[in-house]
Amino acid sequence: MKMKTFEQVIHANAAHIQSIIDFNADTDQLLSLDFTAKNVELTNETLADTGMFSRWVDQQLVKHQARYGIGGYNEHRTIYARSAHFDTEEEPRRLHLGVDIWAPAGTAICNFYEARVHSFANNNHFGDYGATIVLAYEMAGYTFHALYGHLSLESLNGLKEGDFIAAGSKFATLGVKEENGNWPPHLHFQMIRDMGKWKGDYPGVCRFSEREEYLENCPDPNIILALHLHHMGSD
Repeated sequence: MKMKTFEQVIHANAAHIQSIIDFNADTDQLLSLDFTAKNVELTNETLADTGMFSRWVDQQLVKHQARYGIGGYNEHRTIYARSAHFDTEEEPRRLHLGVDIWAPAGTAICNFYEARVHSFANNNHFGDYGATIVLAYEMAGYTFHALYGHLSLESLNGLKEGDFIAAGSKFATLGVKEENGNWPPHLHFQMIRDMGKWKGDYPGVCRFSEREEYLENCPDPNIILALHLHHMGSD
């Protein structure tokens, strides 16, 4: 019998999937933000200063009357040049493997489907995830994981591997720049089929030459987000 794909499993169980962030599709707007080389507004000076970067994001949301911003999966990003964390001796890491939701620090993050805590960590390097939680899911016999990065340190308090997290329950909040890897506040949301030996961490950005391998293991989170979030493009 042919194995079901991630997309097929999510669509078959769509009625049971909750929103991960407070959003009213009838009244709220979600703005697509471009972090590729096409975005000439994001100068090196802006990217180098987290305060300036944060103000740029906030200005875009106000301009478009959007509640949140969203950044793309499988996007080749120039913004990672701001941190040596994504550079290697050969080819730098620039391809984004998750989806970002740009929202104020303290914004509540909820679980989209019942899960258990796989692992968690404070990945405390400039440009890294900061506080991170990985949840393990089983849906109709299909197992996968979701990584939630750039959280508040408070989100890790009292957490234990194996803890049950109910569907729809608030389990984390977004962190300020001092605890989220020095980024403007946002959620990095990434699907991971096989965590391998990783715990509390997994690459959220890969080399372009490794694109196929990583995208195979990290399916598109928009399959889940599209059930509750509807967004508009930026101009």
